[in-house]
Amino acid sequence: MNIYVETNFVLELAFEQEQCTSCEHILQLCEIGQAKLIIPAYSFAEPHEKLNRQARSRRNLQQLLDVELRQLSRTASYSSRIKSIQDIASLIVQSNEEEQQRFVQYRKRLFNIGEVIALTVDILIEAASCEDAYDLRPQDAFVYASVISHLRHYQPQNACFLNRNSKDFDNPDIIDALKQFNCKIIPRFDRGYSFLKSKLSSKP
Repeated sequence: MNIYVETNFVLELAFEQEQCTSCEHILQLCEIGQAKLIIPAYSFAEPHEKLNRQARSRRNLQQLLDVELRQLSRTASYSSRIKSIQDIASLIVQSNEEEQQRFVQYRKRLFNIGEVIALTVDILIEAASCEDAYDLRPQDAFVYASVISHLRHYQPQNACFLNRNSKDFDNPDIIDALKQFNCKIIPRFDRGYSFLKSKLSSKP
């Protein structure tokens, strides 16, 4: 079975968000060859940009905290109470490093077992038309155009498109277009994992 995922799949893993366990289980099933993971190239670019943007924001926050801590430490009555704030400043730096490391590790695993859909000129053109046709944000249009292009080219017997937020692709025309290529859209990764397990358990 082809498992199409989008940017949020990578974000869940890198940032250890609420559905990351299901994403890890899906990844493990694909690593042992029980399903094939397919990811638009754009879905690697967006998390990388978010990591960089978030790291800059946290560094700025850390610098502001450092300035305030130096001021507070000059007041005797505050000196014993700033330890917790220092711990927060330390966590900000540590979280940046850990999230970057997780992203690199998961990107390597995904590259090893997944197929990446290249962001071609044809997909860019189709994405632009999908923005208007389906009222999609540019990010979602890149992902959808990549998925539908791959489905159209390879026409798998069984496929599903997993995403985190139903509102992103909750359009009857999108659902019907994917269905024409035997692709079921599932708006949560934990539901996607349950669906995948049920499909695998029903195989003879």
